[in-house]
Amino acid sequence: MSSGQNSGGLMSSAGLVRYFDSEDSNALQIDPRSVVAIGAFFGLVVLLAQFFA
Repeated sequence: MSSGQNSGGLMSSAGLVRYFDSEDSNALQIDPRSVVAIGAFFGLVVLLAQFFA
């Protein structure tokens, strides 16, 4: 790589790392298992709706 090129890889991603590391204590906390269960439930509802329609 020549000295004239600036890739900016590490410097440009530093803000994203800082952004995703911080947690807001006021944010809604949802258990990942609940998200999977709700998705499976809606999938089952769709399958049943197609079966009875």
